[in-house]
Amino acid sequence: MADQPIPAARHTETRTPITARGQNVFPAQGVPVIHRVNRLGLWSLYVKEVRRFFKVQTQTIWAPAVTTLLYLMIFTVAMGQGGRQVLGVSFASFIAPGLIVMGMVNNAFANSSFNLLVGKIQGTIVDYLMPPLSTGELMLGLIGAAVTRAVLVGFAITAAMAFWPGVTLTVHHPWAIAWFGLMGSVLLAVMGLFTSLWAEKFDHAALVTNFVITPLTMLSGTFYVIDNLHPAFQAISRGNPFFYVISGFRFGFLGQSDIGSTNAAVMGGAAYLGVLNVVLALGLYALLRSGWKLKS
Repeated sequence: MADQPIPAARHTETRTPITARGQNVFPAQGVPVIHRVNRLGLWSLYVKEVRRFFKVQTQTIWAPAVTTLLYLMIFTVAMGQGGRQVLGVSFASFIAPGLIVMGMVNNAFANSSFNLLVGKIQGTIVDYLMPPLSTGELMLGLIGAAVTRAVLVGFAITAAMAFWPGVTLTVHHPWAIAWFGLMGSVLLAVMGLFTSLWAEKFDHAALVTNFVITPLTMLSGTFYVIDNLHPAFQAISRGNPFFYVISGFRFGFLGQSDIGSTNAAVMGGAAYLGVLNVVLALGLYALLRSGWKLKS
């Protein structure tokens, strides 16, 4: 029998699925789904990281608030007796803003220094590398989650201190609280990602925490004014970026700090932190893009 032509109805075709209302479920072949920014992927990464630390919120949010209150209790009992005043306010009110932002930045570092390191140790780093996310989107999602944790810790500590006797937190400059709080959190989040990239085991991350982050935080003027230091140590303190985070955040609450008592005087420190964050973020972007210690 001679070959018969195949009926037109049996020809295979690539069809775009159609809903009951006649609308396309999927775009046509060759039409890009992700354009300049993968908003859905970025949001998914951010939500994943927030849910990760929020599942253990007792440890990641409320425990830092309790630890900070212990700092406040110990230092006010040891050094705040006899109505001692610093910068015209009680000693408890003086150290309270520094303790709040110190808790914020330490937790931003703890969050971001955990992400990639655990992925490398557990062999799940592919979960960060395989999704269709650009290097900038990966950075933004991880840093955003770390800053979110820092802000939540800041609110928790502030709420706890509101009931502490002798502490008066009056907002004088909201912009300084927002700027220095966010810039300090971003700074430590970026430093945490640097650590997460470099570290190959938890001991490496602990080394950075114990020998870099903790000393810089404790020697940043949280518990004292640098005018009491020798001029040489004052110069060293002014080279510590944490000093500007602490002093600028304190300026927002007290209206005065080690770096000045006017907006113009504090703007230099604000600009310094902004530029520093941009420089560090660009360096981090270059390392992530190269796949250093992430890709074989």
